[in-house]
Amino acid sequence: MSGLAGRRAVVTGAHGTFGRQLCAALHAAGARVVGVDRYPGVAAGVPVLGCDLTDPAAVPPAVRAVVDRLGGLDLLVNNAGVGGPAPAELPPDETVRQQLEVNLLAAWRTTAAALPDLVAARGRVIFVASRMAVLPLPLAAAYGVSKRALVAYADALRHEVGTHVGVSVVYPSMVASPIHDSTAEAGLSLGGVSRMEPVEGVVAAILRAATARRAPRDVATTARGRLEMALARHAPALADRMVRRTVAGRIAAGDLDGAPLAAGMVRRHRDATG
Repeated sequence: MSGLAGRRAVVTGAHGTFGRQLCAALHAAGARVVGVDRYPGVAAGVPVLGCDLTDPAAVPPAVRAVVDRLGGLDLLVNNAGVGGPAPAELPPDETVRQQLEVNLLAAWRTTAAALPDLVAARGRVIFVASRMAVLPLPLAAAYGVSKRALVAYADALRHEVGTHVGVSVVYPSMVASPIHDSTAEAGLSLGGVSRMEPVEGVVAAILRAATARRAPRDVATTARGRLEMALARHAPALADRMVRRTVAGRIAAGDLDGAPLAAGMVRRHRDATG
């Protein structure tokens, strides 16, 4: 892809569903790429440095090692993320803490460590958020909160460094990925609530953000995604009604009857509807 040849790039979450394909696509386009993940190794032919991004002491030296290996930094893609069920009515637990640590604070730490080199190169940073950052769903409060907070961080960062570093946020919807396994095991599958999209489309959106003449602020991965984001931002009450209607349909169909974490919501819905 034009504009990527020779660019020095770092991808976090390099062993994940998006990370592997993104590393492959960047490498194929001529970029020099190093991945970062909890476990070291190789992803799609790209070397991956092992680092626990939730460890504040580990991140700066890991980023320094990657930048030294590349000889500078033009592009950082904050892709690492985790999911899991977390009803808003229940107290925050370890699942909530982990999602805030990985989805928000790890990206914050990594970006802060990389900023001096990104500023020097007039580079770009891309955050992989989620459609749930603007269109939240029930029973997944930690994921929506962490991704919305990630967007808020990106917005603040843009105001601070946007004169020298392009800051973009990409908003995928639901992609077949192990990130959904714990949610499905809890009986809270997003099937019927969120529409599947291909990994390739998400990777293409990230590459568009990386190569655009001017860094785009927000990047949807599909036409439907653009519509959902516009609806959530400009007609939030209507978006809420659509989500409630969809969830009510699933409850009426008994889709959540076997999910203990949804028991309170199911009971209240049935009390309200008689």
